[in-house]
Amino acid sequence: MKILVFPHDLEIGGSQINAIEIAAAVQQRGHEVVMFGKRGALNARISELGLEFVESPRPSHRPTPAIVGALKQLVRSRNFDVLHGYEWPPTLECVLAARKTRAVAVCTVMSMAVAPFIPKHLPLMVGTANILAAEQNFGRTRAELMEPPVDLAHNNPGIDVGVEAFRRQWGLESSSFIVSTVTRLAVELKLEGVLSAIEAVGRVAHQIPVQYLIAGSGPARNIVEAAAKELNQGIGRRVVVLVGQLDDPRPAYATADLVLGMGGSALRAMSFAKPLVVQGEQGFWELLTPESLPLFLQQGWFGTGPATETGAGRLAGLLVEIHRNPDRRRELSAFGLATVTRRFSLARAAELQEACYGRAMQERVEVQLRNNLGAAGRFVAHEVAQHARQLRGCAAEDDFNAPRPGQRQATMQRLLKGVRG
Repeated sequence: MKILVFPHDLEIGGSQINAIEIAAAVQQRGHEVVMFGKRGALNARISELGLEFVESPRPSHRPTPAIVGALKQLVRSRNFDVLHGYEWPPTLECVLAARKTRAVAVCTVMSMAVAPFIPKHLPLMVGTANILAAEQNFGRTRAELMEPPVDLAHNNPGIDVGVEAFRRQWGLESSSFIVSTVTRLAVELKLEGVLSAIEAVGRVAHQIPVQYLIAGSGPARNIVEAAAKELNQGIGRRVVVLVGQLDDPRPAYATADLVLGMGGSALRAMSFAKPLVVQGEQGFWELLTPESLPLFLQQGWFGTGPATETGAGRLAGLLVEIHRNPDRRRELSAFGLATVTRRFSLARAAELQEACYGRAMQERVEVQLRNNLGAAGRFVAHEVAQHARQLRGCAAEDDFNAPRPGQRQATMQRLLKGVRG
């Protein structure tokens, strides 16, 4: 098969890393795979894995006509069989480009919700069993489960990723209990947990020799920097270490004694044999154990807690508990590595993806007009609602990883107040 894979972005992030690594694994199974998109930090990973890259036109309002035109031209000139979009903007552009061509469009959504205006007839892969059930109830008969995989050849505890040099570079003390987060500093989903973690380490910094390493950048970086600076000045030492975006984040995992994470970042922590506390929103923090694993297999590596203001206290308790019990840390490290090796290997994901492509080509469907009209109507409704939220100043940057309207500002105010004590 000839396959074009179009991630929604090529900056550091879980969905796009999955797109690239699965694409490379599918190529190793004998298919021709091309990556398409706007250049970003992950182009280095694309080159490292030996994938061809074609740069897209600059995105504007999505779906972008110039991108659709470029995809159509590639289908004609390169005879692609499959156009695979990750998240909703590339998906809609792939759907439009595949019309009246030999190619079929396929979609993967790793966000916490699937845009309702993605056509129901489209082959769709989602990241959790709960989302799969919801989409099947919505009427998507071609939805399947693709749990986010990990490239265990690239991410494992036996690899030398330069931990000692990394610790010296960032001033991580040899006696410190290192808690790491590798994340995009986005307002949606991520910021609440990062601010809550800063507050938590502030609460325990006089009890245990903790340093909190934050690897990542994004729109909320200034907020995080301000909170970290205020906490460090108040305690009198560098407790929070903000290192920015790392082109290779593996040292941030490898140097940790404990990782806080969600989604693909949680799984990469497990691949480095690190104890994991899963981050969510509204105060959700849960230690990965044999008892909690079924919850994450069902709902994904994320969760929703009872209330935002409870999060820092819960996490502070977990930090002290895990620091004081090295035997427990070793047990949880081994359990996480065994779990990710057994269930989340890249080889297994490539087999599932190849099978999905094969079914999409065998089961080409004549798209009924009412199906497209229904999707178009839902898209128009979404655009109108987004525009209204923009006018009110509460539109989400990532509208399918967003808190409820009006919730974000109040949540951030509570968290910043907690960091200040």
